[in-house]
Amino acid sequence: MTTPDTWQKSSYSGSGDGNNCVEIANRRTRIAIRDSKAPAHGTLSFPPGTFTTFVETLKTAASLK
Repeated sequence: MTTPDTWQKSSYSGSGDGNNCVEIANRRTRIAIRDSKAPAHGTLSFPPGTFTTFVETLKTAASLK
């Protein structure tokens, strides 16, 4: 996969230095995510349906804490 052109940081990450979060980039057939504090260290890439399942699983896990 080529590097997506437009990365978006979560609105939950806040602003300014020290607010690290994940970034998401939408492609036609894939959704990529990366660590905003270390973007050169790699990305995860999912088909859209699988990404939705991934996010829902993270939400469920977070609510169990």
